Amino acid sequence: MSPILQDKIPYDVSSKSLPGTAPLEMRDWIIQDDAFAGQMALRDELIMTRRDDVIAMQNGSEESALELLETVLTWLGSHGTNYQIEAAHVTRPDGVLVPVERNQPMVTLGRLVQEDMCLMLKQGEEHVLTAAALCFPANWYLSEKVGRPLTLIHDPVPDYDESIAQRVQRLFDGVQPERPLWRFNALHYEDPVLFQPERRHGEYKGLHAEVFPFFRSERQCILRLPKTRACVFSIHTFVIAKGAQTGMEASP
Repeated sequence: MSPILQDKIPYDVSSKSLPGTAPLEMRDWIIQDDAFAGQMALRDELIMTRRDDVIAMQNGSEESALELLETVLTWLGSHGTNYQIEAAHVTRPDGVLVPVERNQPMVTLGRLVQEDMCLMLKQGEEHVLTAAALCFPANWYLSEKVGRPLTLIHDPVPDYDESIAQRVQRLFDGVQPERPLWRFNALHYEDPVLFQPERRHGEYKGLHAEVFPFFRSERQCILRLPKTRACVFSIHTFVIAKGAQTGMEASP
């Protein structure tokens, strides 16, 4: 199977700091890029054949998951390019008809947009991952992270120490409806496959990175849902071949 690649990454990936967040306009939240058809076909396949690996929804997260679905449908109705929104279904820009299953909101979300969607609910002092449509994991299994607080979700990531974990938690505490934030990461990969839950040798930044032929970056957005106050962590995954162009401005 041919790799699913973008031609470029639309922001500057030459330098970053953790968590490295910046304000984001709601109109720029969801991206439709040149890998749309390939990524969406893969998402459909994964949800059909590996649903338990890519979809999760804990008891108690139903209301916030449904609010997220309605938020995405409203956004697509206002900003989505070539989406046709009906009450019972959505026709994607690639012509695929997606039933709007409100009793399965994360499944529907997983088939609507390129972004992976993770729902974080505040429980005690921390936000906990309670629901997700995660088709393109990078070095982690959804089943191992659902139900865990934010600081434990990131514990295998290099450079993610306690002070950074606290800063990220403050970001989730402070983000307000209609005022989302965004950041990105940047990793070098040997294998361009998008569904890559197992960590593979050398695929973190800094370990002989120049020998790996692919570059992977996640554009991560944080927003708060106004009704349930849940936080959404959305992830748009870019994979390009080394030598492809990248944007020169750090903007979404």
